[in-house]
Amino acid sequence: MKPDIKICGLKTSEAVDRALARGATHIGFIFFPKSPRHVDPEIAAELAEPVRGRVKIVAVTVDASDEELDDIVHLLKPDVLQMHGHETPERILQVKALYGIPVMKAFSVREASDLERIDPYVGVADRFLFDAKAPAGSELPGGNGVSFDWNIMASLDASVDYMLSGGLNKDNVGFALASTRARGIDVSSGVESAPGIKDIVMIDAFFDAIAEARSVGA
Repeated sequence: MKPDIKICGLKTSEAVDRALARGATHIGFIFFPKSPRHVDPEIAAELAEPVRGRVKIVAVTVDASDEELDDIVHLLKPDVLQMHGHETPERILQVKALYGIPVMKAFSVREASDLERIDPYVGVADRFLFDAKAPAGSELPGGNGVSFDWNIMASLDASVDYMLSGGLNKDNVGFALASTRARGIDVSSGVESAPGIKDIVMIDAFFDAIAEARSVGA
């Protein structure tokens, strides 16, 4: 099965266009001022509008307030809200009721027991995203370029729909897909020449690696 592919933390039309041209199914815009990938909702809307309807537009937030979400939803009109903070199941239900938009809940993972934290969210979140726990001292919940032991994903119930994130790049994405059977993958720093700077050549190499892995798997 062909996985969903999300290129996250986009900030330029060139990167958006290349992600789409190479087969991205989702593009992500980050609304978190501490991140080098942060964009204002107005800019994100300008980047997303030309490709609307051809790719899923994802708004990535971290413990966003209703006021912040109002601005993002009104301007960007995302297809998916990705919540990457400490949002409770109750908060997710509230957000879904307010906006009628699917919510993908992100979790930071280091060991198999971390996966148990999703239990109260099953049936509440529409999808999950599993990222590596941030290194000590990092203020960013994601985009740190580190991975976790993907073998622990074997302990997860096969019915759980998730995207795999955390340290993915052209050198390991094939192994990640083969070892986890994830239905979706998410990359940000793995296609960057510097924090927040997407590299067109690296985007190409990432998609080439996925195509090669799929051909071998087939």
